[in-house]
Amino acid sequence: MITPRNWFAEAIATYALVFFGPLSIILSAVAFGDGLSIEAIIMISLGHGGAIGLMVYAFGHVSGAHINPAVTIPMIITKKIGIADGIGYIVFQIIGAIAAAFTLKAILPELGAKVNFGTQSPGDLINSSAMSAVGLEAIFTFFLVTVIFMTAVHKKAAAGIHGLSIGGMVFLLHLVGVPLTGASMNPARTLGPAIASGFWELHWVYWVGPIIGGIIAGLIMNHVFVKKAESEA
Repeated sequence: MITPRNWFAEAIATYALVFFGPLSIILSAVAFGDGLSIEAIIMISLGHGGAIGLMVYAFGHVSGAHINPAVTIPMIITKKIGIADGIGYIVFQIIGAIAAAFTLKAILPELGAKVNFGTQSPGDLINSSAMSAVGLEAIFTFFLVTVIFMTAVHKKAAAGIHGLSIGGMVFLLHLVGVPLTGASMNPARTLGPAIASGFWELHWVYWVGPIIGGIIAGLIMNHVFVKKAESEA
């Protein structure tokens, strides 16, 4: 079943992430300087975690609030969403991400350009290693998708906690991941700012790592936990 209204919800939710998340990076650079201070990392983590958590509560009952191709692809593979509908989700997630990045470019062109409008790249702590970044992004996304399947998809999950749980996991992943990879876990989140800034260094990392991690998590959580709960329902 194809649901364009759900696609539009995905575009809005992804716009919110790619507007408020990179905006927190821009403002943290203004407030705390270009370096990654503790204050800056906390601000960036809150910006991304807050945007995701609130959008999950706002649109979770409409589209499921995937906000992320690395979430939608496992949902397609585990047949939680149809292929055609899933492709629509991904297309509109990308549209929302690009629109948000160019909104920031229009509003804060000079300040945003200093941080490439929030585009991620592997950090010095991992010697800018592409393979380390792929592995870390896969692990980060594995746990993000695990939380999504176990709180938003699992039939026996406690009601009303999914936005807090998913937003909280995004906060945690940014808290530890920003100094390492920039903490994407989301190809659309990286693509929008990359197009706006023209910064493409190791861009493929933020597609390969998250998609691999998301698929592994989706398959395991669905096979081991979700399907069992569905068969007992």
